[in-house]
Amino acid sequence: MSTESRIAVVTGAGSGIGRGVALALAGAGWSVALAGRRSEPLEETAAASASPSDVLCVPTDVTSPEAVTALFESVRDRFGRVDLLFNNAGTFAGGGTPVEELSYETWRSVVDVNLTGSFLCAQAAFRAMKEQSPQGGRIINNGSISAHVPRPHSIAYTATKHAMTGLTKSLSLDGRPYRIACGQIDIGNAATEMTARMQTGILQADGRLAAEPVMDAADVAATVVHMAGLPLEANVQFATVMATTMPYIGRG
Repeated sequence: MSTESRIAVVTGAGSGIGRGVALALAGAGWSVALAGRRSEPLEETAAASASPSDVLCVPTDVTSPEAVTALFESVRDRFGRVDLLFNNAGTFAGGGTPVEELSYETWRSVVDVNLTGSFLCAQAAFRAMKEQSPQGGRIINNGSISAHVPRPHSIAYTATKHAMTGLTKSLSLDGRPYRIACGQIDIGNAATEMTARMQTGILQADGRLAAEPVMDAADVAATVVHMAGLPLEANVQFATVMATTMPYIGRG
């Protein structure tokens, strides 16, 4: 992608994978808009950036159409366009709860953030990329290993991550006439706050509790930076990045 036009939006940028990707993009010369629910973690991410002056913090509830619209308006007001969306915001709420005990409210909250929030951000990015000149841009969705196989007691998260794959494919097809590329990164056991319990013991498909290996989240960020930097004529449609010996191949 041309160095003259490298404007990225990263959702869930206040921690974990989102923070790591935002900092890696900034380090690679991108101007980055940080979106997340709370302003303080976003400001912490911005302060750690290689170029804080090229970082914009926009507290955003991705489940709100109005908030998402305001996010992308703020980005275009500040930077003039949108070249990349890393659609990363997500929640594992309800994880560990058996399906028969999962409340409707928890199910709905996971669907609202992981699926509806991803759609709203992708829709707003798509509109911006279609309307701007030069036309086009890239959307990278954060899927998960759970876009392929579930963990025990993870029905809400798994269902939304399977749906993310459909979102990616539809965006890829619908974006073709407008030079909008869309790919997906499926991540397994990156070392973040969310995966800390994996190193002490997590429920396996056979009922055992077992520690699982993790990988450095910086390796995930490097993969996203590579996907983001390709010319729009090339696209990594799906990438799986995981701890090499995690129980994914042959899970169950």
